[in-house]
Amino acid sequence: MSMKEIAPHHFSSEDLLKRIQGQEVEPSINQIKRILSGMHPSEVAHSIESLPPKERKFLWSLIDTQDEGEIIAELHDEIQQELISEISPEELITIIGDLELDEIVDILQILPNQKTENILSTMSQRDRQRIQEALEYPEDSAGGLMNTDIISVRPKHNLEVVMRYLRAQRELPKNTDQIFVVSRENKYLGSLPISLIVVSDPGLNVRELMETETQPLDAYLNDKDVSRLFEQNDWVSAPVVDDESRLIGRVTIDDVVDVIMEDADQNFLGMAGVAEDTFAAPARAARSRILWLSINLLTAFIASMTISLFQATIDEIVYLAILMPIVASMGGVAGTQTLTIMIRGLTLQQINQSNLKWLYKREIAVSIVNGILLSILVGGITYLWFDDMIIATLICIAMVTNLIFSAIAGIFIPIILRKFNQDPAIAGSVVVTTVTDVIGFFSFLGLATVFLV
Repeated sequence: MSMKEIAPHHFSSEDLLKRIQGQEVEPSINQIKRILSGMHPSEVAHSIESLPPKERKFLWSLIDTQDEGEIIAELHDEIQQELISEISPEELITIIGDLELDEIVDILQILPNQKTENILSTMSQRDRQRIQEALEYPEDSAGGLMNTDIISVRPKHNLEVVMRYLRAQRELPKNTDQIFVVSRENKYLGSLPISLIVVSDPGLNVRELMETETQPLDAYLNDKDVSRLFEQNDWVSAPVVDDESRLIGRVTIDDVVDVIMEDADQNFLGMAGVAEDTFAAPARAARSRILWLSINLLTAFIASMTISLFQATIDEIVYLAILMPIVASMGGVAGTQTLTIMIRGLTLQQINQSNLKWLYKREIAVSIVNGILLSILVGGITYLWFDDMIIATLICIAMVTNLIFSAIAGIFIPIILRKFNQDPAIAGSVVVTTVTDVIGFFSFLGLATVFLV
């Protein structure tokens, strides 16, 4: 069957990538365009992100202008910025014209001020005012996430009036599961689920049916807290208010999912000290990694300096050098385990002053149990290997000591880093590994110096 006989919707992003990269019969430009026309914007965005720079630019050049806006809104920030930097202000205005307000705001936030002003100057006064208001809030806040496509009513109206009003809208905004009730001054009073409007007596007033239990989101609320509230309450949408309780917009579940995915992606990359696009150019990738490689180099020198303090001991008992990595490595892994638990708990806001003490005791207990069990194993192997009971005993003591300190480091280092406004997902592993290396070397070599030299 030829490609012309296959409907566009039969193709996925994987199919497209295979054809662009020559894994199957090389298609013509028209065939690629045909495939693109039948793909969802998110699939096209995934395909762009899955290509090296040269092929990425080639694919972008084949996308219809009318589809570019929806596709660029689906891209990660780095790639989004890369493509937008090569687009003229006039073309960009056309591309983003039909996007939702929150998507336009996201794009404008990564542009230079002059380019943003040029785009705003072409918009209607109403749209320009709405976007400027949204731009006042931080990108990682409820105000930065919100869309202003809200439907609001007064509490004095009955449901019949509300139904007529909704029908007059012709089309409801995406993810509209409720409308909001406001006062004459536009202050938020409550919400009215669409499902309740449909099944209730048309003669009832909004005031009689509106829900007031759910508190609106403050515009400056952190996006991580927003996502947590959505997860806890199973929200589809939530109102956003300013510092005077005026309704200014709403956050919807699709925006929250983006926050969760982005946060997970950043945490995953941050654990390795990496912050780059998978197919970033070598120069850009090198720049993003050099900082944490340099920091790691510094920590390696710290560990080496610790070893140098016991150079005479190592010279006298050479096989200590063989056993040193075992103690340090076990501490590093154990510390990373505790660190991961802490980062997850802090991210989900499960850890606070009331339960930190319990978690600390648990991790200490776990480290002692695992330390004893593993030290028996390592001590037995060491004795069989070197026929030296003293060395076997010392490595057991050093291992238990290091695992206890690894638990302490894994608990408190992310807390300390947060107090200094540092992301523990990025910096935590480097610091914890340094601590466990130093403690491991110092305890093992120190004990050997005392008892063997």
